[in-house]
Amino acid sequence: MYGTYHERGRTVDQIDYIEFPSSNRAVTSAFFQAAFGWGVVSYGPNYDAITGAGIDGGVDQSPGKVAASMAIIRTDDLDAAESRVLAAGGLITQAQFDFPGGRRFHFQEPGGNQMAVYVARD
Repeated sequence: MYGTYHERGRTVDQIDYIEFPSSNRAVTSAFFQAAFGWGVVSYGPNYDAITGAGIDGGVDQSPGKVAASMAIIRTDDLDAAESRVLAAGGLITQAQFDFPGGRRFHFQEPGGNQMAVYVARD
């Protein structure tokens, strides 16, 4: 099927989330609210989730974030997705780690875009 990877009847590896790095999370979140009417859910001093944007997303003020938006792909099998990323020429930039929503890793695709893949917490 075009645009979707299917594995044993399940749809996997779909863009599910986008993160916007920011030097000032509160200002960026307030801008999104004022300009587009998106909602904000704060998860502490460095992270806000955005709602109502047509795709789930967040504003991340954590130190060391890349200076670009980052698409995040949801999968059913994180290890298999990591193997596929490596086999296709991707470079792992942050090894698998736990976060409140599950477990994920970051990678750079051969053209230079930083992306992430995650599996949701059960």
